Order: sequence, then structure tokens, then C-alpha cells
Amino acid sequence: MKKTKMKFLKIHLNLKLTMLVVGLFFCVIVAKLCYVVLSNNVDGINLTEFASNRNTTKETLYASRGIIYDVDGKPLAKNANSYKIIAILSPSRTTDMENPQHVVDKEGTAAKLCEVLASSEESKVSCIDTLKKYFDQNLYQVELGNWGRITEDERQAIIALDLPGIEFETLAKKRQYINSSWASYILGYARSNDEGEIVGEMGVEAYFNEELKGTNGYVEYQQDAYGYKMAQSEEIGEDAVSGSDIYLTINSDVQNVLENAITSFSKDKSLDWAMFTIMDAKTGAIVGSASNPNFNPNTLEGLTNYLNPLVGYQFEPGSTMKIFSWLAALENGIYNGSDTFESGTITLSDGGTVIKDFNNVGWGTISYDTGFAYSSNVAATNLALKLGSAKLNDYYNLCGFGDKTEITLPGEAEGLVDITYESELANASFGQGILVTPIQLLQAMSAIANDGVMIKPYIVDKIVDSKGNVTMQSKRTEVERIASHESIEKMKELLYNVVYNSFSYNKGYAPSNVTIAGKTGTAQIASTSGGYLTGEYDYIKSFLGMFPYEDPQYIFYFATKKFVGPSSDIYSVVSSTIKEVANLVDVTNEQNDVDSSKIIYLTQYLSRDVATVQEELKKLGVTPIVLGQGKYIINQYPLNGTKVVAGSKVFLLTNDPNILMPDVTGWSTNEIIRFCNLLGLKYTLNGYGKVVSTNIPKDTLLDPNTMTLEITLGI
Repeated sequence: MKKTKMKFLKIHLNLKLTMLVVGLFFCVIVAKLCYVVLSNNVDGINLTEFASNRNTTKETLYASRGIIYDVDGKPLAKNANSYKIIAILSPSRTTDMENPQHVVDKEGTAAKLCEVLASSEESKVSCIDTLKKYFDQNLYQVELGNWGRITEDERQAIIALDLPGIEFETLAKKRQYINSSWASYILGYARSNDEGEIVGEMGVEAYFNEELKGTNGYVEYQQDAYGYKMAQSEEIGEDAVSGSDIYLTINSDVQNVLENAITSFSKDKSLDWAMFTIMDAKTGAIVGSASNPNFNPNTLEGLTNYLNPLVGYQFEPGSTMKIFSWLAALENGIYNGSDTFESGTITLSDGGTVIKDFNNVGWGTISYDTGFAYSSNVAATNLALKLGSAKLNDYYNLCGFGDKTEITLPGEAEGLVDITYESELANASFGQGILVTPIQLLQAMSAIANDGVMIKPYIVDKIVDSKGNVTMQSKRTEVERIASHESIEKMKELLYNVVYNSFSYNKGYAPSNVTIAGKTGTAQIASTSGGYLTGEYDYIKSFLGMFPYEDPQYIFYFATKKFVGPSSDIYSVVSSTIKEVANLVDVTNEQNDVDSSKIIYLTQYLSRDVATVQEELKKLGVTPIVLGQGKYIINQYPLNGTKVVAGSKVFLLTNDPNILMPDVTGWSTNEIIRFCNLLGLKYTLNGYGKVVSTNIPKDTLLDPNTMTLEITLGI
């Protein structure tokens, strides 16, 4: 009995102890639960952050903005985003070793990355050693220091390597304009907004912003406590659709000539502005358009005026309008070129307005044909008075003046044609008292080159979407017939005589290798206080012409405002520029037959060994110009598929950033410009012809960020 009682007490005691332990354990759990509920941090982990980090996250996938090319496919504007490389080192990131999410082969990954990152064999060794040290650290992830700061092109090259554990973070989104201020008012510019999207704000970039920007996508996934995507998490979302690429009608070789011409013309001279545009007479395509002032779209340096001179400037054109007032007389049957008139002055019937020829005294009694060649205001007034205000007003409207051409560039002005009174009629006949734009003059002049049919100008050749589909293809668009064959033939004769059979100085406009036809213009500038400015240089001087005269293929317009300098500078810039362009587009009247055996078609040399390509080019009979000491070629000019003649230079840019200045003596203007554009080296040109000297000696290490190559040209 006693034994049984002792046993019972022992069991009871054990039961109490068990209940006490259970009770204490329960209290600990309750206390821990209360602590968890009431505290943000447990065991060094912020629970609020931890919980939020495990939520589904939605990430925007930004679309890549489309590239702007010239007509031959040479890039003019492209994305130049910068990134840093992040390497995930921790195996905890990977849940399926068949699909690793961290760096597995550290040595192999370093070697492959350095194939892209290093510019030479020597630097590759240093690159590999540095990256291996980064990879050997006991960290979840690492950045790769200076080696990990990369461009868009380098990122694409690394993505193609498909290296596990290598990711990227965007440092900056921006747009790169390959040729700096070249065609800046045509291209315009784009820059990043507060939401991280690149938006066009001027020029083609603005007009076609919707086509260029593409469509952003998104991705949703579960992220872990560190903010990284969980490997087993299922992704949902939509891919970004890249923007369309735009091919302009600009011919880079012609544009280079125009840029050179305007730069040289404006150098060390006083003027408000100058511009030079060339249009394909048969199609309406703008093949080149340069102006000064211009600006650098990469930095916006020099941007003080947002108007594109080609479409936004509207001004009184002066005597270039005599082309169209004479056409109006021809079309209305009141013109007989052999009829005569007394030049010098004419007094209008309003009782006080006196119209004078530019020399104030005229040339005595002359014919109307001679009056056109001599640019007689009195002759223009006589014809306009016979026409009447309504007919001249209507004919100018028929030619497109006073209305937009609707070229696909922002900010196009309409101009102004409003002729009522006799004085307005007289002034309008020789281009005063009305407002026109350069693009309107080019469009109206197209009728002379197309037997009376006016052609609409355009600047975009085609648009190609991200799948390679051509969504827009421009072509010749006929606006309206504005003159008969007979009127056009007479007008061509008159325009020819302006250059070759009038004043001796007009022959200064004529190139030596092609026959042109055109009309000069000297317009007074309206004063803001009424009337016109009266200073010696207060004029807009211009030339509207076409070439070759026999069958016009191109129309050109040069104009400058308040130019302080001799008129011979204007003759020179027009004649030398058209001479060079005529050679480029092969419409000269000189014998220029090339032996077909000497024509060479270039191929793709990118990523190939420099030494091998050099030997190939030498055997073909062209001269390779190697830039840098790198082993591989990263860029070339001319491009793949280009036709060149034996003896031509082919520029090969290597993967060595250290470029030494070559001996450029004797290089042509186009060759030195191509050299500078390939390197992104700023330059200035002085004179015409071939390179005589530069300010940077041979074998100097070039730095495109700080240097400007000053080039002296000569015959």
C-alpha cells in the first residue's frame, strides 16, 4: 500500500513538472508571437521590408528607340545608353543547376567578358586578372568597377554571350548624334524625361516621336527578401516593342559638302545666318540641308533658335520671285520677250510710289528678256501691272506660296501672299512685300525641272518597323501642273541667260564641270518700325538654281542674311559647292568614264582581324587607313556593299581607343570629314580643295572629347 502511494506521488509530480514545462514553453511562444506582432525587427531582419520584398513586383521594360539613318543606311542618331555590369556570385540564387542564375565558371566568364571589354591583348590580361579577383569574393553579388561601365553596343555583345549570373543596371539613357552638329535642324534632338523615356523635342525626332519610341512592355514576378527575382517564380508580362527605324533622304556625302561649304563661308565673317539646301528635282527628296548657326544635339550647345531654317524661316525673297512673276505673264499670254521698255524708274498711278532698278538708272531701252537677265524691277512691275493683282496673287498661290508644303518636319511656316493695291502688286512682282520659305521656293522651282509639274518635297525615304516591315515608303508626288511646256522652255532659257549671258559677275556662279540655270535674289529686310533697313549689308542675298541645265536633276537654294563681305564670296561658295556635288552624284559634263575593272565592292569587315583585312584590301587595289593598334575592326567606312574605285581610301577603326593622328596631307575634303566623323572628332574647315595642313601634328594621341582638328584646304 505504501509502495502504491509512493508510485502515485511520483507520477503526480512528473505530471506537474510536465505541465509546468509545457506551460513555460507556451508562454515563450506567446511572448515571441507578441514580440513579432509588436516589433518591426526580429533577429536582425526588418519584417515589414521582408514582407514587402516578397510581394509581386512589376517592372517596366523600356522599348528601344528607333535609329535614324541616312538614305544609304548610315546611322545618324541612335541610342547610347550606359550601363554597369552586376555579377551574381551566390549559389543561393540558383534553384535549378541546368539553368544557373549565378556565375558558375568564374575564369571562363572573366575571359569571355574581357573579349568585349578589353581593347588590346595587353589590356585583356589585366581585365581577366581584375575580374577573377571580383569573382573570388564571398559576396552575394559584385559590381565590376571601371571594367563594368559599358555602352549599349557592349551590352548587346555581352548579352549574346549568354553568361549565367551576369546582369545589367542602367546608368543613363541618352541619344547619340554621330556627326554632332551635322544636319542638326533636320534631325532635331531627343532626351530623357522624368519617367526615363527618351522623347523627341525637335526636328525628325519630334515629328516622328510616336514611330521612333516604340511600345514599353512589363514583367511581373515574385522577389525575395533581397529584392531579387525568385528563381522558381513564374514571370508574366509583355515584351517591349522597339521603335521603328527612319531612313532620311539625306545623302551623307552631299551633306558633308554642304556642311563644309556653310562652315567655310561663315568662318570669321559677320552674318545673321546662311543656309544651303539641295533637292532631287525629279522626286522631291531633300538630299542635303546645312545651315549656320546650328547646334550640337548631343549637348544642345549653340541652340538659341528653335526654327528650322529650311521650313521655319519666312522672309521677303527678292528677285528669285521674278521666276514666278515672269511665269505668270507667260501663262496669261501677255509676255513677248522681244518687246522693249524704258528701264531705270517707273512711277505708279497711286501718285507717289516710285519703283527703281537696283542701279537706280537702268540700262536704257531694253527687251523684257534682257530685263530678266538684268533683274529689272521696272520690267517686273510693267508685267505685273498688265496682269493685275488678282491674277498674280492667284498664280503665286498656284505655285504653293502662302501655304505649307506639308513636308514632315515640325514648325513649317505658311508664308504670306496678300496682293491688293497697286504698290503691293509692283513690290510682289520682284519679291518684296510677301513672305516665303526656302522649302516653298524649292517646291515651286521643281516645276521648271519637270516640264511644268510641281513636285512635293520630302525628307523621309522610308520607315521600317522592328520586324523589318516597311510601313512607309516615300515616292514622287505631283502637286499640280503650274505651267505649259512652252512656258517652261522659255523660262529655262531665261534662267540660263542669267548666269551665262548677262552681267560678267553672274558667271562667277557657274561651276566648271556642269551647266546650271538660276536666278539671283537681293531682298531688303523689313524694319520692325516700318519700311526697310537701310544699312549697307541689310539684305538677304540668295541664289535659286538647278543643274544640269540640259536635264535638271537637282535644285538648290543658297541664302544668307546680313552677310558682311564681298559678293565674290557668295559666287564662290555656290559654284565650288555645286561643282563638288556634281562630281559626287556624277552629273558632270566632263568625261568621267571609269574602267569597270577598277570598280570594287566592299564587304563587311567588322569583327575581323585587322592584318588579314589589310592584305585583302591591298590586293583589291584600295588603300586601308587603320586607326588604332587593336587586333579587331569595330567600324569601317565606306560601309558594306559600297562601290569604290581603285585607289580609294577605306577607313578601319580598331578596338584600340588610343588613336594617333595620321599624315592627312593631300586628303580630299570628303576623306578628312569621314575620318573625323568616324572618330567623333570635332573639326573646322578653312578653304576649299585638299588638305594642306592641320593644327594637330602627325602621331599625336587624339582625344575627341577635348580636341578640335583645324583643317586648312587648298588647291
